Amino acid sequence: MENQERRVGTVSRGIRCPIIKQGDDLAKIVTDSVLEAAKYEGFELRDRDVISVTESVVARAQGNYASIDDIAADVKNKLGGGTVGVIFPILSRNRFAICLRGIAKGAKKIVLMLSYPSDEVGNSLVSLDKLDEAGINPYSDVLTLEKYRELFGENKHEFTGVDYVEYYGDLIRSSGAEVEIIFANQQRTILNYTDCLINCDIHTRARTKRILKEAGAKIVCGLDDIMTSPVNGSGCNEKYGLLGSNKSTEDTVKLFPRECGGLVLDIQQRILKATGKHVEVMVYGDGAFKDPQGKIWELADPVVSPAFTDGLIGTPNELKLKYLADNDYKDLSGEALKKAISESIKKKDSNLVGNMASQGTTPRQLTDLIGSLCDLTSGSGDKGTPVVLVSGYFDNYTNN
Repeated sequence: MENQERRVGTVSRGIRCPIIKQGDDLAKIVTDSVLEAAKYEGFELRDRDVISVTESVVARAQGNYASIDDIAADVKNKLGGGTVGVIFPILSRNRFAICLRGIAKGAKKIVLMLSYPSDEVGNSLVSLDKLDEAGINPYSDVLTLEKYRELFGENKHEFTGVDYVEYYGDLIRSSGAEVEIIFANQQRTILNYTDCLINCDIHTRARTKRILKEAGAKIVCGLDDIMTSPVNGSGCNEKYGLLGSNKSTEDTVKLFPRECGGLVLDIQQRILKATGKHVEVMVYGDGAFKDPQGKIWELADPVVSPAFTDGLIGTPNELKLKYLADNDYKDLSGEALKKAISESIKKKDSNLVGNMASQGTTPRQLTDLIGSLCDLTSGSGDKGTPVVLVSGYFDNYTNN
């Protein structure tokens, strides 16, 4: 069989697993689930297959949770418990609402500064067309809540049906804090209201912190600075804090997994011992892709993959087959074309940067690409496949 031409390239399989609970031996469960799936579904593991484990079951097995009271205590300790500016949060009941309840519970007043026309990951508060009609410049204009309502009224989210401006305001008040809501995109604007700040942006957080500190802010914490150590026996995340957290219950969040490099190595070794195959292993969260309909960019986690084995370091090094077929070998066809392209692939340089024959291939990290594939495969609902096995990802046209 090894010498026969392979007819299938990359295959992504969702692997069903038991429901993972706190304290479970996740490495054993993942390994057993993959091996049982291979046995019952009639496929074999190959070298360089990728076993991916969703971050949610890793955090659950770790018991990495925090309550709104834990968050409140940390916020009060770090920001003083007075007026706190909360800027650039994403609009999400799952991702931010419980965090906001904890933040509000740890302050007397929240000045909530929302970016507009949308949040960082593309959830819309108002359309660009409506901004144009109203003559509003989002890069410079600051809107009060009253002005926002006067110009744009109520704007319910396209998919959830929630008016997040009203929802977040009510949520803050119900947590015992006063609230003032403004709409602005310049970080320094918040300093007109308070100098104790929590910036909630994800991928731009370092720049936001720098700008605020240079502008004279007294205290600046990112979400990645809250819950970085246990509070009253809670979970924590030393590196990411509240970033990457999800709603667990109405009063608790599941934090992003803590250090899990040992987990991926453990699974890799277990598979090697059981099968003799050297697989790669990664933990994945949100994929990194944009929905063209809702304009929502999926990645609300601080990274796609918080842990992975060394074979997943780097970016793809691929040639564009259609470029070769249309240019270098445009006069060939059939078996001659196949042979010529195969030879080009076998001789390709280890670094194709700047080579026209590689243009259009995706210059992204392997973990971002594979993690996005896995996120789409596992979904976020009831598929029950928190482990994804990706086979043949590193194959190319010449592999048999």
